[in-house]
Amino acid sequence: MENLQGKGGVFCVSTYGAKPGAAAPCTAAIQQAIDAAAAAGGGVVNFAPGTYRTGAVFVKSHVELRVDRGVELVGVQDEAAYPEIWSRVAGIEMRWPSALINIYEQHDVKVTGEGVINGQGDHWWNKYWGPDERGGMLKEYDAKGLRWAVDYDCQRPRVILVYKSADILLEKLTLKRSPFWTVHVCFSTRVTVDGIIIRENLGPSSDGIDIDSSSEVMVRNCDVDCNDDAICLKSGRDADGLRVNRPTENVVIRDCIVHAGHGLFTIGSETAGGVRNIEVFNLKARGTWIGFSFKSARTRGGVVENISIHDIDMVDVPRPFRFTLNWMPTYSYPQLPPGWKGKLPVHWQALTAPVIPPERGIPEFRNITFANISVKMNPRPPDAAAPSSSVMMHTPDPLASKAFDIEADPQKPMHGLHWKNIRIEAASAGQIAHARDWTMENVTVQTPDGAPVAQENCMNVPQPKLTLG
Repeated sequence: MENLQGKGGVFCVSTYGAKPGAAAPCTAAIQQAIDAAAAAGGGVVNFAPGTYRTGAVFVKSHVELRVDRGVELVGVQDEAAYPEIWSRVAGIEMRWPSALINIYEQHDVKVTGEGVINGQGDHWWNKYWGPDERGGMLKEYDAKGLRWAVDYDCQRPRVILVYKSADILLEKLTLKRSPFWTVHVCFSTRVTVDGIIIRENLGPSSDGIDIDSSSEVMVRNCDVDCNDDAICLKSGRDADGLRVNRPTENVVIRDCIVHAGHGLFTIGSETAGGVRNIEVFNLKARGTWIGFSFKSARTRGGVVENISIHDIDMVDVPRPFRFTLNWMPTYSYPQLPPGWKGKLPVHWQALTAPVIPPERGIPEFRNITFANISVKMNPRPPDAAAPSSSVMMHTPDPLASKAFDIEADPQKPMHGLHWKNIRIEAASAGQIAHARDWTMENVTVQTPDGAPVAQENCMNVPQPKLTLG
């Protein structure tokens, strides 16, 4: 990355009228500082200590937006402050609200510092599922048979978007309370996400870091606590994703820790463009609901291959390996309710477009290696109450743990998986369906009953060593 400070100098947002602690948003002043730095050929945009309310801002080429310790950018809870842009969301190209911080079709950009960017997501969480997590648009759409559409119609900003950009650095920031995904890297190349801390993501689909049809990406030294996938690779959904046909490839994820979340490391469910040449190592999971989550569906398509996962430490992770290639049918297979006569929005047309021929939609997962992995469960005290449903997403139940929870597709069994030097503590060994040609070397599963892994439609899939404990 180039030295941006040496180009046009330092541009403090206060010079352009931004006042810390002001009730009025500072969006225009922050954008003016960014534009001035870009016009000077590049430079650093910084802030005096304090809190700044802002809507969407767009960082331009050769500019570093520096949010130093003692600075907090707070997203305003006003949907008009996030104008719609062309983007991709959950695998579909469509118009969507801009993010709080946007790097949109730019190059040589840094967003750095040890300050805080607060998405103030509560407004959008309530819009999606209501204050009690049982209402909102989700309840309304469920009642209409439109569960598959609500995530797309309930438009919610991201905190940081990197879109069709190159040579980007995101470093050392604390990002919290995202309305939707926190960091989304889409259609981009040569991106580094380093030392990012993600906190207080309590809303629906509050992913941590999503890498989407992008290449040459490094994610390292990050610390994520969220209510969905922590670090996730995606590449498009169904017919629209197959049309774009752009893989996520050549990605390294290393030296990260994940706390609450639905996946320490996830691939999918959007796999249409393929995912390949990935190395994941030295990750820690602490109380994460799922360790490695591979998700896809029978209309997604794509090939996921050449994945190396090694040197992983998981504690209190009930589903260390959960692979499901028929994921969430009410979301994955859109169908209009019988007798539907309403106008179809453009993104509904994309969602309901059939994959032709249908077999093109069957995803394939192959050539994946897991090595040097430890999974330990701390038993719940006998007198401890089971977690309530309201905290279940954040409180894994060790008594429900399974070593393997795997269901691939019978038309394309998951094949060429290699497991080496792995020890798992769990309540049960679990099950594997639709797999072939796996190897297991020094793989031990410790359970109270010592029962084997249940297998369905498996060929040449050995059992791990089973021990009582």
